[in-house]
Amino acid sequence: MNLQQQLSKIYQEACEIELLAFKPGNVSVYADGHDMTVADFRVSAIVSAEALCNSDYSLGEKIYYAVKATREAVACNTNLGIILLCAPLIQAMAEIKQGITLRQALQQVLSTTTIEDADWVFKAITLASPGGLGRADDQDVSEKPSITLTEAMGLASYKDRIALQYISVYQDIFDFAVPIHYNARCKWTDPEWAALSVYAALLSRFPDSHIERKYGNQYSEMIAERMSEVSSELSKANKPEQMLPLLYSLDQEFKVKGLNPGTMADMTVATVFTVFLEEVINVTAS
Repeated sequence: MNLQQQLSKIYQEACEIELLAFKPGNVSVYADGHDMTVADFRVSAIVSAEALCNSDYSLGEKIYYAVKATREAVACNTNLGIILLCAPLIQAMAEIKQGITLRQALQQVLSTTTIEDADWVFKAITLASPGGLGRADDQDVSEKPSITLTEAMGLASYKDRIALQYISVYQDIFDFAVPIHYNARCKWTDPEWAALSVYAALLSRFPDSHIERKYGNQYSEMIAERMSEVSSELSKANKPEQMLPLLYSLDQEFKVKGLNPGTMADMTVATVFTVFLEEVINVTAS
């Protein structure tokens, strides 16, 4: 299996693990929601993988063609955030050399994005048409960019947690979410419970951009409190299945209000994917 095939496989695996995790408010094998199904997300992972892992594509092309393939397959925005987060990580794998960490390679990718990358990504975002996007006074995605992709993400970073990762070199993921994932996976063998631990911890700590674009911050404190409770219960549970009644209750509460923590679900995928990539790098180096 070459690197391209390996990346495609573990990207799809990370997407699947996130679907197997019972993430209140979000789509999972336990509950569909927001006019989307698990099947939509599974198809999206398959069709987006080819473009994302195409070594001939630039970063911007990876993102655009992955979004285009998804849109043609499921006709809704299932994975824009996942694609935006995973594409630079995949691009970084081509930069890995002896003694270079994934984070260092990612920094190289993010510091060398181009105006052309921004143009491709603006087209991808317009095509995906995410909910609550609105318009920007400067560098609106419906217009031709005049700055690099990372610079454009910097302009959006105050209102979008995914954009913030581009200018912080994925600080939330590497410094916060990945350690939580490792600790949870040491406790439980099933990777979906480690993914839930990440999701709950992220929502306890940070407001969800997808929700705040639609509703402002009126629900942010309530969500943080509920998911902090999930984190606390998870830390005490010997068998995570004991959590199911609480998770079903919260899932219903969130969905009745129309709350879909999509940004943190996307960052959960990126966290699982990052862990997998670091494992590949460690195996290759040993």
